[in-house]
Amino acid sequence: MVEITPFTELGLKDSTLQALSDLGFETATPIQALAIPALITGRDLIGLAQTGTGKTAAFGLPLVEKIDPESKVPQALVLAPTRELAVQVAKGIYDFAKYANLKVVPVYGGQPIDRQFRALSMGAQIVVGTPGRVLDHLRRGSLSLSSVKVCVLDEADEMMALGFTEDMEAILSELPESRQLAFFSATMAPKVLSITEKFLRDPQRVEIVAKQRTLETTNQTYYECPPGKKEEALARVLDMETPGSTIVFCRTRQETADLTDLLRLRGYSAEPIHGDMNQSERERVLRRFREGQADLLIATDVAARGLDIDSVTHVINFDVPYDVEQYIHRIGRTGRAGRTGDAITLIYPKERRKLEFIERLIGSKIQPVKIPTIADIATRRHRSFIESVREAIGESEHEMMLTAVQELAEEFDATQIAAAAMQLLWKERHQSAQPQNEEEEFARLEQPELGMVRIFVGCGRQDGLRPGDLVGAITNEAGLEGRQIGVIEVLDRTAFVEVPSAQAEVVVEALSNTKIRNRKVKVDFARPAFSDGDGFVNAPPKKRRSRAN
Repeated sequence: MVEITPFTELGLKDSTLQALSDLGFETATPIQALAIPALITGRDLIGLAQTGTGKTAAFGLPLVEKIDPESKVPQALVLAPTRELAVQVAKGIYDFAKYANLKVVPVYGGQPIDRQFRALSMGAQIVVGTPGRVLDHLRRGSLSLSSVKVCVLDEADEMMALGFTEDMEAILSELPESRQLAFFSATMAPKVLSITEKFLRDPQRVEIVAKQRTLETTNQTYYECPPGKKEEALARVLDMETPGSTIVFCRTRQETADLTDLLRLRGYSAEPIHGDMNQSERERVLRRFREGQADLLIATDVAARGLDIDSVTHVINFDVPYDVEQYIHRIGRTGRAGRTGDAITLIYPKERRKLEFIERLIGSKIQPVKIPTIADIATRRHRSFIESVREAIGESEHEMMLTAVQELAEEFDATQIAAAAMQLLWKERHQSAQPQNEEEEFARLEQPELGMVRIFVGCGRQDGLRPGDLVGAITNEAGLEGRQIGVIEVLDRTAFVEVPSAQAEVVVEALSNTKIRNRKVKVDFARPAFSDGDGFVNAPPKKRRSRAN
């Protein structure tokens, strides 16, 4: 079983813990539990862990605590191999520094350098960048490392593989004599080892090594979901599987609350359980789950600690576990007491590599399964219905209706009578209207979440469009905040973005009157999607309407 460490035990300041609480984070990943205390003490560090194990918080949290908010000079530098990772890391540190009054600036190629000049000149205290662009700023004099206290190299092996070794060494040579260095890498290749020996001083080494494990009593499958549609996919899986007692694992307590509400609205008997609940609330939820009053337990990892319920038939990973030990800990909740169990993981296409990594370490294949269609679910329901009729015949509780059947038998064939009675019962059990064809079904699956509207943008990857371009245009021109923007999908020649219904008209109007990637593009409300047989594709937009669909 993986050991669970609350962030409150890692020596972080109250302001940092409050920021983590606002984000919904409760417990540290293994690399965070090992690295944070070491970095807080000021030691140099080598952290060996795979991508997706929570390395940003492992170095970002102690880094935030070391910065003097009164000093408006660069005090921390983080190097990352790609612009995407640099932006991601900068956003993560910005969230951690919510109550620290710090300025975080990402610098990377592909963005106008004059914009970065202005951001740096306004007092950047934490700089996150790619090696090439950081070195460019050093040479131009727009960035000085003379006051840097901490420098972190994230994914050092990847930076070297991309040919940044000389740039990295040049940057590290510019650091002051009294500084703290931390290297994070998935592997300790000879090149990485060489640069650590050259620049690090008596580093502490922390390593997350997952042992290969096989779970023979658990049937492991995964469903690949369209972007932003895990909730819909989960509902379909539950309808298809018709599981018994099921635990659905989420990353944060906020996610458990939101998912519980959504499932209840769809008619499922679901209960949340997370670390903020007091003991009496926890016991009430577990009692309802054990007694079958609730079929679904929506849990965080910390809340599931110590759960020992033999009747659990299914475990569902709503989010891909951050490492193999967490995966094993989760699915170990089923397949107990000599029973077999089912472990289901929902993934987005971009998360497939994480799942492949887990497969290698557990030594077994996690089988892919297609998201069930409405026809699949209807067939399953029919079979289940027939089985329930069989059980009723065996229990002989129908004998009181024999007189009525005999009366009807004088007028109709017995087969017709049975079919009509079953049809009446079927209608009574399944009154809710369902889409009548696959096009309606896929359109429903691609609808935006409640309160959001899907906007069509007439340019895509081939035009150089990136999600950040849409975020920037919407926040700058329409006045929305980044957190209000929903799912963004950038295709080859088009893109789609979800925005709140109340601001949808403003967004369409603003984007229609501005330039995206230096040109005017068509912007309109998106039509529902249809399936091309291989995936989910959006149709061209309809003629502009006065109201959002």
